[in-house]
Amino acid sequence: MILSPWDIAIVFAYIVGVLALGFYLSRKASKNLSSYFLGGNELPWYYLGLSNASGMFDISGTMWTVGILFVYGLKSAWLPWLWPVWNQVFVFVYLALWIRRSGVMTGAEWISFRFGNGKGASLSHIIIVVFAVISVLGFIAYFFEGIGKYATEIMPWDLSAQFMGYELTSARGYALIICVLTSLYTVKGGMHSVVATEVMQFVVMTIGCIGVGIVAYNSVSIEQLNAVIPNGWKDLNFGWNLDLNWSETPFPQVNEKIASDGFTLFGGLFVLMVLKGILASIAGPVPSYDMQRILAAKKPSEAAKMSFLTVAVLYIPRYFMVVGFTVLALVYLGPEIAAMGPSIDFEKILPMTMNAHLPVGLKGIMLAGFLAAFMGTFAAFINAAPAYIVNDIYKKYINPLASDKRLVRLSILSSLTLVFVGIVFGFNAGSLNSLILWLSSALYGGYVAANVLKWVWWRFTGAGYFWGMLFGLIASTVKLFFFPEYVDIFVFPLIFAFSLLGCVLGTYATPLPNPEAVAAFYKQTRPWGFWGPVKASVMTKDPSFVPNTHFKRDGMNVLVGIVWQMAQLLIPVYFMIRENAQMVIWSAVFLGCSYLLKKYWWNTLKD
Repeated sequence: MILSPWDIAIVFAYIVGVLALGFYLSRKASKNLSSYFLGGNELPWYYLGLSNASGMFDISGTMWTVGILFVYGLKSAWLPWLWPVWNQVFVFVYLALWIRRSGVMTGAEWISFRFGNGKGASLSHIIIVVFAVISVLGFIAYFFEGIGKYATEIMPWDLSAQFMGYELTSARGYALIICVLTSLYTVKGGMHSVVATEVMQFVVMTIGCIGVGIVAYNSVSIEQLNAVIPNGWKDLNFGWNLDLNWSETPFPQVNEKIASDGFTLFGGLFVLMVLKGILASIAGPVPSYDMQRILAAKKPSEAAKMSFLTVAVLYIPRYFMVVGFTVLALVYLGPEIAAMGPSIDFEKILPMTMNAHLPVGLKGIMLAGFLAAFMGTFAAFINAAPAYIVNDIYKKYINPLASDKRLVRLSILSSLTLVFVGIVFGFNAGSLNSLILWLSSALYGGYVAANVLKWVWWRFTGAGYFWGMLFGLIASTVKLFFFPEYVDIFVFPLIFAFSLLGCVLGTYATPLPNPEAVAAFYKQTRPWGFWGPVKASVMTKDPSFVPNTHFKRDGMNVLVGIVWQMAQLLIPVYFMIRENAQMVIWSAVFLGCSYLLKKYWWNTLKD
């Protein structure tokens, strides 16, 4: 591809700007660990919310989303529930309040707050550190794979080379350069640099998204789109079977993609996605950048507002761009896609479309926007994980009296080490689709059981948490290496059951070891759930204590929030494909849900 001087200038101006901003703010990060990893709890909630949205606007996930919209049409709106995408609704409705009330620095430190001290509590603390590091390494590999594919399609230079007998492909060359640049300002500046650069990155991405949507809307007519899609492509509803046949379209080989994904039994897939989604959402955020943003908020109510803003600003601009790229590819990239034969790489649809159909200037903005998307997400992960190594391993078990200067220096070293190992994993990663499905369905399947019980069951112990997490990690790893042919989401119930068995066995192996710590956790956090004996004990000692009786209200707000978020996804899609009646209906749904959330959630927030 040939980039114009204007496009190249925009990209280089963005890179210089983000590096300059990151290094300028790096002075604030060197005070202590709290400043480095949490911004000293000084950052406004709206900055953290934009930063969090930027971190979730990753390029690999966007490429995957364009690919599944191309293949599954409107039914693809359900597939991101694999993560599940609406876990943020549970977070802003009530979990952000519960998490931030702890006042800790990391998810592992929160585990100690929940279970107290002792052997079981220590084991639970260690296992969450292990999970955090493994998941971050997996995501670094996933991002490395995605940015390489994207950059190869867009950048005009061939970076392939031989190095010590190893062939370095152009994709990996670009990925290495971008990862190194991102690591520079992230490692140097900590949370202050990450948040500031991500806010700037979100603005760039939003401008690019709107530009792509405008180009696609003016370039593709509804008659052109209808001529290349199968019956049912524009239908959101579905039955037990997918019933989407591409045989009579210019892309008959898409049927092979559907069969290889294993999603033809769409009704069964939906049931499992909802089951897994509810459990995973109650479990709360995994120990990564999302939880770090919650802990970085000034107070619990601001943590909830931050999580709400993440959803409120993310979906409409992102899907405006996603559907724009998809309809451009369907209408104009027929020959290029057909030339791939049966082995279409759907993850390349986005960069191929951008290469062929964006005008000068917008192409540079979009290229900078996707670099921003990658750098924002990558930076968020490599800023989050070292806290677990330095704060939860080194400081807790090796050198509790270490100076702030030494701890910050070790944080920088830990970041660099994790980036290096994650890139090594990325060199050996498969497709984005396989990584996404393993991360969302298998690995997180082993996370769910223990992390649901920690919120809602008073008798659950640190030993139960450890054995539940360990059983889950073992089950997900066995699935990855010995049963790769099975679709991950369909294996989720088995992984969950095996992990739940570990939770129960570990919990009842010993008496409740830390009743005082459990009572302190309950009193400070105020969760709802099965806390009867602990609630009675706390109220006996403190008759003024008021327990949480808002389960029904929180449940209603969660349901409203899921519909509210789904509306944000569907409004730009229906707008772009000229389904104006559906767009108006879902716009009304969005406004109605916004009113209900304002009245029954926002107005009731308390620290």
